[in-house]
Amino acid sequence: MTVVDWKELIRWDRMPHILCPGCGNGTILNVLVRVLAEKFEEGELDPDKTVLVSGIGCSSRLPGYVKLDSLHTTHGRPLAFATGIKLANPDLEVIVITGDGDAAAIGGNHLIHAARRNLDVTVICANNYIYGMTGGQVSPTTPRGAKSTTTPYGNPEPPFDLCELVIGAGAPHVERWTTAHPAQLSAAIARALEREGFSFIDVLCQCPTNYGRRNDMRDPREMVKWLRENTSTRDEEGKIRIGILRDEEREPFLKRMYDMIEEVRTSEEGD
Repeated sequence: MTVVDWKELIRWDRMPHILCPGCGNGTILNVLVRVLAEKFEEGELDPDKTVLVSGIGCSSRLPGYVKLDSLHTTHGRPLAFATGIKLANPDLEVIVITGDGDAAAIGGNHLIHAARRNLDVTVICANNYIYGMTGGQVSPTTPRGAKSTTTPYGNPEPPFDLCELVIGAGAPHVERWTTAHPAQLSAAIARALEREGFSFIDVLCQCPTNYGRRNDMRDPREMVKWLRENTSTRDEEGKIRIGILRDEEREPFLKRMYDMIEEVRTSEEGD
């Protein structure tokens, strides 16, 4: 398949999409397909060897709108499936699209172990601070004091910082951007796709329906403005740090695994 236009990557027969008006996942999908179309056009990626994997949630519906091989898996398990895909065929480019609930709650163990192993995948996490698809329950990243259907008087728990979580687990490439920074997000996805090993992009995004309307930001434009005004590429007190948070080289998981397989095969042939 040759792709020269991002519009050719959209499954128009599945439109209209299920996303709410103003949902940040629309921006993520828009940015992702444009980056992929550019990579395909320039020959840096092969559409026949690119796979999208997702779990369950609003963001996890995105691969269904893209004309590529995709796997819509069980809740919290996209990285487990991605691990199997990469081990079975290391030539594939595997992109995991997940949400804060999918990745960090039921999928939390898969997330930290994929980072620890340095699995060769790109993870795009749509972090909207809430379980949007299932009614607006508190998630692992819901800010302390924020309201949800399960914390109507405010969340008493401290939230996970997903970037710190995966950095602590050993992830070599970690970035955080927002839907108010589409150009920077586009560059981040392009960088991640060029790298070997585990790349994690935390995308802070708006959910006006289930997060915003319970927290005095019902208008998606207010939420995007909030993201722009409350984040910074520098360490500023009271603002969320965005940008490239870690960029190091580590031996990727597949190289270690296949080196070991070759070593065992050579050893057995010599016996």
